[in-house]
Amino acid sequence: MEITPWEVKGEVNYEKLIKEFGLKIIDNEILKSFEKKVKNLHFLLKRKIFFAHRDLDVCLNNDFYLYTGRGPSGPMHIGHIIPFYFTKWLQEEFKTNVYIEITDDEKFLVKTNSYEEIKNFANENILDIAAIGFDRNRTFIFRDTEYIKNIYPLALKIAKKINFNTIKAVFGLKSSNNIGIIFFPSIQMVPCFFEKRYCLIPAAVDQDPYWRLQRDIAEKLGYKKSCQIHGKFLPPLIGLKGKMSTSLPTTAIFLNEDEKSIRNKIYKHAFSGGQPSVELHRKLGGNPDVDVSFQWLYFFFEEDDNKLKKIEEDYRSGKLLTGELKDILIEKIVKFLEKFREERDKAKNYVDDYLYNGKLAQLMWETIFE
Repeated sequence: MEITPWEVKGEVNYEKLIKEFGLKIIDNEILKSFEKKVKNLHFLLKRKIFFAHRDLDVCLNNDFYLYTGRGPSGPMHIGHIIPFYFTKWLQEEFKTNVYIEITDDEKFLVKTNSYEEIKNFANENILDIAAIGFDRNRTFIFRDTEYIKNIYPLALKIAKKINFNTIKAVFGLKSSNNIGIIFFPSIQMVPCFFEKRYCLIPAAVDQDPYWRLQRDIAEKLGYKKSCQIHGKFLPPLIGLKGKMSTSLPTTAIFLNEDEKSIRNKIYKHAFSGGQPSVELHRKLGGNPDVDVSFQWLYFFFEEDDNKLKKIEEDYRSGKLLTGELKDILIEKIVKFLEKFREERDKAKNYVDDYLYNGKLAQLMWETIFE
């Protein structure tokens, strides 16, 4: 297992990551704290898809804002979008601000794409995020390369507190890495300092190194340590190991895919927990624990716990065949993406509300330069 913010290799062992990163499990006590604050507990919490945290209990007992982001390395797939829906839920429940950083600078530094390609990916990704429907009065989306003049002074203060040996060790950098990526963590940490109250970061667990560093220096700069809530990776179609990759299209379903492509990918590539023949499957049943179609339903595409339980029971008993399980998933994904694309078309009319949110931009400016 090798996990950095830029690459995930091998089978992801979440229990091992909790120990290595020094995280805490989201246990029943934390869930009870959540339940006291929200109308209904999100199924991503109940199912432990968001599974680990740092100081989440502190945020729940204090005022906080939200920060997350997207590295525009290509078209967004379903795995990319899930944390944003969870972040939107948090915003709705806690009526708070959300800052979404588009790290186009980072992706230009670590990928082979041209700057123009990254810029185009960023524009498309921003529209995808806008389609989710964040509160336009409480959300600010910004590109690093466009907004750098405003965040650079604070990035400098952050950079001065962190030495090269620390960056090298935390991110596993080598002498062959370009010098831009050495400085970049200072930029990604900046939104943790946009407001004087606590910052809660919902993100996949591979982004954790940034926040460990932020917590080391936050109080030295007169700010609060960031809090995190970490999510698991939606499994790739080809099996439960690792994560989806934009560079490996057979592992993922992209937000712009049509029904024919979705159906073909799931039938051809989705790893099955079924038996070799219908007769054996009817007799022995399937294994939903390793079946990607079921795991995708569990992760995101079937919110109803009772319906999910029935699907699981029918698959284990052999009543539900692998092809039928795949059909259920295909129908769910197609409906989800149809609705998503409708919202995306609407978002073209108001995406600028997110990009030019003067209220939040002013709040950031006042905090940075107070």
